[in-house]
Amino acid sequence: MSSSQRIVFLDYLRVIACFMVILVHVTEQFYAMPTGVILDSESNRFWVAAVNSICRPAVPLFVMASSYLLLPLPYPTGVFFRKRFIRVLIPFIFWLAMYAIIPPLLVDSTGIDGMLANVGRMLYNFTDWSGHLWFIYMLMGVYCLMPIISPWLKEVSKKGEAIFLLVWFITTFHHYAKSQLGGVLGECTWNEFHALYYYSGYIGYVVLAHFIRTHIKWGIRKSLAIGLPCIIVGYLVTAYGFFHNSLATTDYYIAELSWRFCTFNIALMTFGMFIILRHIDSVAKWLYTPVKKISALSYGIYLMHIFVLLFMFRWMNPLIDSTVLTMAVVSVATFASCVFITWILSKIPGSKYIIG
Repeated sequence: MSSSQRIVFLDYLRVIACFMVILVHVTEQFYAMPTGVILDSESNRFWVAAVNSICRPAVPLFVMASSYLLLPLPYPTGVFFRKRFIRVLIPFIFWLAMYAIIPPLLVDSTGIDGMLANVGRMLYNFTDWSGHLWFIYMLMGVYCLMPIISPWLKEVSKKGEAIFLLVWFITTFHHYAKSQLGGVLGECTWNEFHALYYYSGYIGYVVLAHFIRTHIKWGIRKSLAIGLPCIIVGYLVTAYGFFHNSLATTDYYIAELSWRFCTFNIALMTFGMFIILRHIDSVAKWLYTPVKKISALSYGIYLMHIFVLLFMFRWMNPLIDSTVLTMAVVSVATFASCVFITWILSKIPGSKYIIG
């Protein structure tokens, strides 16, 4: 695809979302302990809540970026799976193996036994060092559903698609309802699939991307007028939710309730950011050229960044006497280093099997 054919804003969006993911994982270094959510000062609690919360839409933004041009599917199902899974699955398996093998041998001293345990575990799930790869499992599941919903999107009316999104938005309140009421809408010990279960989850972001591309033709003023309030309201709920819950418990399940990607507050932030970022159309060479290159490397950056991030954090954190400054410096250093390493790897023959 030539530069003139590219959807410019998607390149900017991928780069922004990629940096946001790294920043999220840097903030986790200040509270994610084996025994639960522990923040050793109110300052740390504030900065973790403030910084992490603004970055929570990163994952939904990635899902929407992946879906924006794919639906309805532009080619046969077999071709779609071959293109998507070769690009996504092979690099994923490579890095899953790296995270299974390298840490036991070089970092956490569990040795051959730890490596063998990791290799066995990677047959059915990610390992302790590769928690960020949960996203790839989810994305592959979304890809499997795309051929099923593609014919529907070709035929559905704007009203029908809007009704689906309305029902999906109702499901984004489910985590909050369940935390207060227990099982809802038919949930019980023998049935976890509530009445709106099949409308819930990341498939809503897939349909939302299609709906925005097909039916929302707002100018920048209207996008800002609607998008900014969505971002502000969603952010305040997200940040306050973590700050408040982390005071009351060390249980991740409860403390991170407002951080879940399919909650209404994250959905509002994601929608607001997406419709605003959609208006980025600058192709000024001095800016867009590096953005386009980094966007093309973003999958490789995502796959490898935990290795680099943990090294940067352990090196820099003792040297910087400020939580927010440490977050900023480690995030920038990690992002820049991953861009450089991925760019070097991209020069190797067959690099698509390593970095996508």
